[in-house]
Amino acid sequence: MNLGTHTVPAEDAGQRLDAWLVSQLENVSRARVQLLISGSKVLVDGVPARASRKLHGGEVVEITGEATPPPLRAIPEAIPLDIIYEDGDLSVINKPAGMMVHAGSGATDDARNLGTLVNALLSHYQHLSSTGGPMRPGIVHRLDKQTSGLIIVARNDAAHLKLSEMFSRRQMRKTYTALVHGNLKQDYGTINTAIARDAIRRTRMTTKRDTGARAALSHYTVLERIASRFGKFTLVSVRIETGRTHQIRVHLSSIGHPVAGDTLYGAPTRIPVLTAARRKKSDPEPESIALDRNFLHAAELEFAHPCTGAALSLKAPLPEELRAFLAKLKSDE
Repeated sequence: MNLGTHTVPAEDAGQRLDAWLVSQLENVSRARVQLLISGSKVLVDGVPARASRKLHGGEVVEITGEATPPPLRAIPEAIPLDIIYEDGDLSVINKPAGMMVHAGSGATDDARNLGTLVNALLSHYQHLSSTGGPMRPGIVHRLDKQTSGLIIVARNDAAHLKLSEMFSRRQMRKTYTALVHGNLKQDYGTINTAIARDAIRRTRMTTKRDTGARAALSHYTVLERIASRFGKFTLVSVRIETGRTHQIRVHLSSIGHPVAGDTLYGAPTRIPVLTAARRKKSDPEPESIALDRNFLHAAELEFAHPCTGAALSLKAPLPEELRAFLAKLKSDE
């Protein structure tokens, strides 16, 4: 940025101060100019001026420093936490579906930075690790917004470092419960397919792209096969050795069995009851059920305590909405 003093030529009379500065400074946006002005870094004839000030020509405009945006920070918010385990080094929380772990890096102190796990943690704990930065205190790993279950939180930097190393060395045993569409024929299976970001739909991941793909390994075990009025489903336990974005969801979808409720990866929004005869247009809509979240739950965590070495084996039961959905599937009414 070209700091210093500028004189407004007579032919520029009538322009707003912010618009004029944008035209004078190379590679500086209007938002950045307005930040300079709001921070009293722009003087007109020695006095701080408003962005909307109309220039008359001949004024001396001085830029006294760089624009400094306010630091992003997460905000404490009194949200109840389901704490499965805690000590001075770490906590394990049972996160509900619908809660984001943390706000995005571009979030500000508004509604986008509310209702997250981090907001709740800051209200509940006086100290959390700072390794993840001011927007992600205590966060070592993540769960998708619509996935419930166990997540580990570091309460100091030493524990955070050791937990991160344990994740990278695959020393965490993470087991999920999922309900998928269709009948998984094999009782056991391993999906060893690399995952990359979808080139077209950037919110999705895919197993069909080599560029940027990272190794991913998931093992599943069939818990129950369900032949319901709404079709066939399989309840599975999934253990992952890697922690790629959407790993379980994209892996199960890649073998033709999307997770129930996961419309991003092919599950239907509503699941109609099976009918023996073809419907006519005049017939009423068939009975259907829907799930407004993914049927995916981080059910178990097994790991050695990062500071004491003690073995920890923690579990979180299926939340009520998933138990209720299973009950609907199995109901004859």
